[in-house]
Amino acid sequence: MKIRIFAVLAIVALAVGGLFVHGARPLMPEVGFTTLQGERLDTAAMRGKVVLINFWATSCAACVAEMPKLVETHDKFAARGLETVAMAMSYDPEAQVRAYVARSALPFKVALDSGDAVARAFGGVRLTPTTFLIDRRGRIVHKYLGEPDFQALHVLLEKLLAEAA
Repeated sequence: MKIRIFAVLAIVALAVGGLFVHGARPLMPEVGFTTLQGERLDTAAMRGKVVLINFWATSCAACVAEMPKLVETHDKFAARGLETVAMAMSYDPEAQVRAYVARSALPFKVALDSGDAVARAFGGVRLTPTTFLIDRRGRIVHKYLGEPDFQALHVLLEKLLAEAA
């Protein structure tokens, strides 16, 4: 039974991913949030930048394992215009998120989606890690369920960052 459920979920994930790769690129939803540092942001203001939004949780082993690769990606591309946001899921205790961010010295913006508004706006994100790559025009270029292939992500970032808005 578990194998069947996993197979169905895998097929759905591939189908949804295929829409992002081969179909029309949907626009990033307009939603506001506050970072742990107290900065009020909204996605509409991020237009003109290439944006990587990563939904994660401190209780998610895969999320914690991929975080150093997100840091490396951010460090490599931030000076060229990449905006990285780590969006902690609503069920993640704020104190635990703050402790992880401090311990890991995350160099990018981190927010806690305390009311699930951001996850809902992005299509009801429930699985972590889930990462969205958005181009300068605000279009969702790719949705990654699970850890991205960072080598392929870097190739795509090179392309997106070279494009004009």
